Amino acid sequence: MLPPFPNAGKYVFKEKFIERYSQLTDWETFKQASLSFLRRSIRANTLKISASELKNRIEKNWSLQPIPWCKEGFWISHKREERRDIGNLLEHHLGYFYVQDASSMIPPIVLQPKPGEIVLDMCAAPGSKTTQMAAMMQNKGIIIANELSGERIKSLGINLQRSGILNVVVTNMTGYGFKTIQFDKILLDAPCTGTGTIMKSPRILNWWNPQAAKRLASQQRKLLETAFNNLKEGGELVYSTCTLEPEEDEGVINWLLEKYPAARLEEIKLHGLKHSPAVLQFEKETYSPEIKKCLRIWPQDNDTEGFFIAKIKKLPARIE
Repeated sequence: MLPPFPNAGKYVFKEKFIERYSQLTDWETFKQASLSFLRRSIRANTLKISASELKNRIEKNWSLQPIPWCKEGFWISHKREERRDIGNLLEHHLGYFYVQDASSMIPPIVLQPKPGEIVLDMCAAPGSKTTQMAAMMQNKGIIIANELSGERIKSLGINLQRSGILNVVVTNMTGYGFKTIQFDKILLDAPCTGTGTIMKSPRILNWWNPQAAKRLASQQRKLLETAFNNLKEGGELVYSTCTLEPEEDEGVINWLLEKYPAARLEEIKLHGLKHSPAVLQFEKETYSPEIKKCLRIWPQDNDTEGFFIAKIKKLPARIE
């Protein structure tokens, strides 16, 4: 675990937050991880360069450590231990790599989009997962990259251009607006309270309150239902968040399983990835044993941002 970031001591955890997270994990370990430097990581853009070629280009001044669960990913640090901005590297401007947190690389790897498929990235900006999926698809097939925020679409467009992406169509609308297109695969990296990202955005602690997760869970259920209804029979859907609130994670997936018998959770196994058990009971809620198949990743598990990932398959409709 990396050392605490500067001024870490000035951030105050609310009493309700401490009480809540003490029920979910080891509080002191979680707190220490959340107030530590986030290890910087990059993903080689294989549309322009191989991971080995990228490593050879920049390893003179930078140390690159492979990320076990992503063969294109590296943790990166300057050899003289200086906090230098990797975004200023020529290779970044050329689109040879994307600066992306190591845990953020997991959802596309779990979804496994293939060349020629029709894929929806429901909440796409700023484009880390969109560009990752485009590279996995070798620029073949179609990705609909949707984003509600017009302001965030700017960064999405810039990242797509720099990465040399050719198979993406950008749409600007609410995620609920998809009604007629049937997709082979869908990624829903849902808007969330972001409690897994305190090490990157400690201001989350200032506005967090116990009701925020409940409000967002309603929106997440609606987005997930829309995604599931736009999935082809036999298609696959990955739901992910960077929050650790059970209402937004296990609770949302449990709701879908109860409402749609055709929704089946798939096992997720990634080499070298540490994860913690999914939450099956919290406060007054008890979830299906199937929820064990979801990945719950705490910041202390891999020294990354916290993440939640579920993979859902849409079974063929039963003929009565």
